[in-house]
Amino acid sequence: MAKIYVNGDAQEVGLPLNVSELIKQSDVQQPDMVSVQVNEEFAEREDWESIQLKEGDKVDFLYFMGGGAR
Repeated sequence: MAKIYVNGDAQEVGLPLNVSELIKQSDVQQPDMVSVQVNEEFAEREDWESIQLKEGDKVDFLYFMGGGAR
């Protein structure tokens, strides 16, 4: 088991684990609408399968919402 941080919370995960697998394990709502940062760098969607997470990594799931003033 390895400890990673997801949206600031420590989680124990089994390795190997890639970003796509983490999204599924974390029950991310609307995964097609999420952006991912790994260690404060944006991960391109086409790279999620190849980005292997390791001990101590910090992963953030970011949702962008539209809106504005009237």
